[in-house]
Amino acid sequence: MGRLRRAVDAVRWYVGSLMGDHDYRRYVEHMARTHPREPVLSESAYWRGRYADQDRRPGARCC
Repeated sequence: MGRLRRAVDAVRWYVGSLMGDHDYRRYVEHMARTHPREPVLSESAYWRGRYADQDRRPGARCC
């Protein structure tokens, strides 16, 4: 049962990484580490800015 649980957790982590589930947490950690005196965006402001940036510069998106 332990192997199955680890496999499910690994798949969940992988899919979450592809979907960007960990991006806000990484942003907060980055800000704390490299810019400790600057304010951190709220999660909703972070995602609004990220999507606006993607719309301005679509890059290699498929859609």
